[in-house]
Amino acid sequence: MRLVRRIPAARDEFRWDPETGSIDRRALRGADAVVNLCGASIDEHRWTGEYKQHLRDSRIDSTDVLADAVVKSGVSTLVNSSGVHYYGNPGDRVLDETGSPGDGFLAQLCVDWEASTEPAAEAGTRVVLLRSGGVLSRRGGILGKLKPLFVLGLGGRLGSGRQYLPWISLEDEVAAIIFAITETSVRGPINLVGPAPVTNAQFTRAYAKVLDRPAKFVVPEFALNAVFGEFAREGILAGPRAIPAALEKAGFKFQHNTIGEALEWAANR
Repeated sequence: MRLVRRIPAARDEFRWDPETGSIDRRALRGADAVVNLCGASIDEHRWTGEYKQHLRDSRIDSTDVLADAVVKSGVSTLVNSSGVHYYGNPGDRVLDETGSPGDGFLAQLCVDWEASTEPAAEAGTRVVLLRSGGVLSRRGGILGKLKPLFVLGLGGRLGSGRQYLPWISLEDEVAAIIFAITETSVRGPINLVGPAPVTNAQFTRAYAKVLDRPAKFVVPEFALNAVFGEFAREGILAGPRAIPAALEKAGFKFQHNTIGEALEWAANR
């Protein structure tokens, strides 16, 4: 069953409005789980004060509404999006789900986003928090923006290239979400990232190899800061070295264990 903000156009659609807090509770009748993936894109617009508020509202308002709805409807499981930028930019330190939150707008956004699920957890709902990295697929996501540049031979590292780039293939992202729904031992935060962290420079070399194209360009930090502002500092030039400890402990098996495997899969789908 899908929740939509427009007039429903199919039998499996039900209307809701996170801004006003309204939701058609018929959608939750008999449901085993609610999955909330709502959130405006962090890289579609420059981070003005207005857009940063939109990023917060699009995540927190929807979570507030759904956390309340699952409690009132007796749904046993809430699987809710978060982000791996919860950890900020701790450098080379390896981070599992016990890592502390970092500094900056994105980290605080993730902290507040996750906190919106607390009423459901306090009521006994099993809550899973999806701290997802960048999803690799043939269309959209990270590669949707990078592939045209790499194909033209204009690919290259961003800044120093030493910052980590948390990644996961679309196939593993979807499988991990289904795993979180069905595996009742899973609760709390889980890092939705591939098991072999890479830096931006390592990612760049791997993608260039998959596409058989050169990637010798370097986009300097000052240029990224000039174009993207605060997002460049937190979302492009920074990234945690996160590992999927909770998923692997629970028994989840990745289809793509290395960045090379994930990029090969994405290039051929």
